Amino acid sequence: MSHHRVIPVPDGVVGERVDSALSKVMGFSRTFAAEIVDAGGVEIDGRRVGKSDRVSANSLLSVTWSDKKEPTVVSAVIPEMAIVYDDDHIVIVDKPPFLAAHPSLGWEGDTVVGALVGAGYRISTSGPPERQGIVHRLDVGTSGLMIVAKSEIAYSVMKDKFRNREVSKEYHALVQGHPDPSSGTIDAPLGRHPGSAWKFAVISDGRHAVTHYETIEAYTAASLLRIDLETGRTHQIRVHMSAHRHPLVGDTLYGADPTLGARLGLTRQWLHAVRLVFDHPVTGEVVEVSAPYPADLQGALDILDAH
Repeated sequence: MSHHRVIPVPDGVVGERVDSALSKVMGFSRTFAAEIVDAGGVEIDGRRVGKSDRVSANSLLSVTWSDKKEPTVVSAVIPEMAIVYDDDHIVIVDKPPFLAAHPSLGWEGDTVVGALVGAGYRISTSGPPERQGIVHRLDVGTSGLMIVAKSEIAYSVMKDKFRNREVSKEYHALVQGHPDPSSGTIDAPLGRHPGSAWKFAVISDGRHAVTHYETIEAYTAASLLRIDLETGRTHQIRVHMSAHRHPLVGDTLYGADPTLGARLGLTRQWLHAVRLVFDHPVTGEVVEVSAPYPADLQGALDILDAH
């Protein structure tokens, strides 16, 4: 059921972030308040606002929301999702594009968790019900390696490893133009884009984010980069390279030239999680896995090579 309310902004929440103010005024949890804002359900004086916007005095707060439905895991068989590594504690998949990591509000497609359940895998019960076993994520449109915990100890240890930056994460990305210098580091804080519920941006009060890049090959209009993430913020590579004036080819959300992506046959950003290296959460042995480029990304390189 959908609901709509318009209320004056109380003095007690003036100056607070929209999500915080909404949770206090409406009695919602902070998480549900943030989801309403992300869905475009909050306006102040007729202007749609984002979570990090501030609530102003003498204004009208307009809120539209639907009763919360918890995301649930729907099992599915996804033949395109290869299993790269599997033991009693972890499973590593080569995630195809357009497959979400886990269920979420607004996503009705297949997920990595659902595909594993559909294939008969037992997943750790730690974490929120819809995110059980998830220790890190890839964007829906990003392909490549992703670890899912099967045991409770693996979930706990791997979460800590990612938090403490003890997992080496290598990505390959095709970007527009030729970065100068050809190798370098981008150190810029990231947070929610002030004008969009779905985008992220470099903002002064954002979360610390560091991206290292190195050119593998330079083409006429693009460069293939090796990228090592020191941190793992949402959309980090996409935002950092866009801010560096070299957006990922095919990534129109962050300013890529749509004609170049179309010429290369891409319907998503050219980004692949190609290699992971970490100490096993239980045995301590070094685990190193890699994943080849999927057909659409390799096809784009083939077109560039031909020209």
